[in-house]
Amino acid sequence: MADDASIARRIETGNLSDLNLLNPYVQGIYEPVARETTADDLPVIGEIPLDLHGAFYRNGPNPAAAPQGLHHWFDGDGMLHAIWFENGKARYRNRFIKSPDHVADLNGGCGAGGVLYPSTRADPTSTRGDRVYKDTANTDVVLHNGSLMGLWYISGQPVRVDASTLETLGVENFGGALPRHVSAHSKVDPVTGEFVFFDYSLYEPWMTFGTVSADNRLIHFQKVDLPGPRLPHDMGLTENYVILHDLPVVFSEGGLKRSMWQIHFADQPARFGVVPRTGRGDQIRWFETDSCYIYHVVNAWEDGDEVVMTACMMVPNGYPPNPAYGPYAPMVNVLALNAVPVEWRMNMKTGQVKKRQLDDRIGEFPAINQDYASRKTRWSYHVAMSKTELQRFAGLYKYDLVTGEAKTHLYAPSMFGSEPAFAPRIGAKSEDDGYVIAFVTDENTGKSEVQVIDAQNFEAGPVARVMLPARVPAGFHGTWARGDQIAA
Repeated sequence: MADDASIARRIETGNLSDLNLLNPYVQGIYEPVARETTADDLPVIGEIPLDLHGAFYRNGPNPAAAPQGLHHWFDGDGMLHAIWFENGKARYRNRFIKSPDHVADLNGGCGAGGVLYPSTRADPTSTRGDRVYKDTANTDVVLHNGSLMGLWYISGQPVRVDASTLETLGVENFGGALPRHVSAHSKVDPVTGEFVFFDYSLYEPWMTFGTVSADNRLIHFQKVDLPGPRLPHDMGLTENYVILHDLPVVFSEGGLKRSMWQIHFADQPARFGVVPRTGRGDQIRWFETDSCYIYHVVNAWEDGDEVVMTACMMVPNGYPPNPAYGPYAPMVNVLALNAVPVEWRMNMKTGQVKKRQLDDRIGEFPAINQDYASRKTRWSYHVAMSKTELQRFAGLYKYDLVTGEAKTHLYAPSMFGSEPAFAPRIGAKSEDDGYVIAFVTDENTGKSEVQVIDAQNFEAGPVARVMLPARVPAGFHGTWARGDQIAA
């Protein structure tokens, strides 16, 4: 639970209701910020390397108004935080992502928390279709066709954002050709520049996948039938294949009948569907493996006859629901992310799948050198999870995906971070020739910084600590963009 000082502060956007005083995910390191900040020539402890040129963008939930009703951490308005590096200097800014639902909420068009009001499924006059949840584009961010796209985890409308200013450009529908929605964790191929996405329905038994060209044209789209509605969170992408997830977290029968969010872990295997990127939905090949859930894929590639995918596989967290959190006890329990790195190899000739756990340390939110995405990688960088029921990121692991060995960088005891990014140095000569970058916040002081770590000297600590003028709450996913990509 939050201490007396952080409870007294409440959140910067206003006073919390008594109900939300029990919600740890709007207090302490998760407390939202109210102000949009711009700052140049930031103070630095150490030196920013001259061969570091580009920007790190990180997305996350940030309620624009103090929640009054029940509030889930995932429901906050989207806010981007970014730091740009060039010529040994750094600048920072943060901006809300002005999704249509965010704007409507500011104008009184949505209800408290993340549920649209009035209920769109019960209101025949609603212009929001069958959507129940507020689409905030708060989960993921990718760079495609010269600008950013904010993406949402329940599959929603991509929102374009200027990569230099973070100003919202508008909803992206690829020239009106987007059939429906796009899920967070859709991928950009660094070689072709294509955006390969997936979409799923909350209540119908199907998923889709598609490809948007580097110049923003929808060039492929297919539907894949499923045994029932599914709730995938990520996908895999190789040079020639898409890997879709059919996992055993499903809606209850009662939830389906009432169109309510009632899910459970079903007694059934996990399945990975491998389909050619340009193939038909009925060409998908399903590979069954042990029952499990996956939030985040590390990377995927092809190795001879095998399609390889590495990901963070959830394992039981061992925490019983804590009554101290009142009505938030189930949310806290589900959000206790316990995952280990695992490799699956799917043989396209024999139909066999081989599973190999790489390590038993608990980590999540993996990042790689995005220049190698969809191709074979050796290195990945994961957050080191604290041994607590809350999502507290105490440091970083650098994994060798061949051996499973890891190097560790821990923050100071009161410091907690979020997903890192890998930034190749100018003229990089190998996959890990560059820097690992992370936003880090001191829960005691509320001050934030960006740490820059030499990836090839990972355990030596940061070569630069960039002091930020604003607090950066714990958040979700980010991406690195090279300086030449931003300029283009």
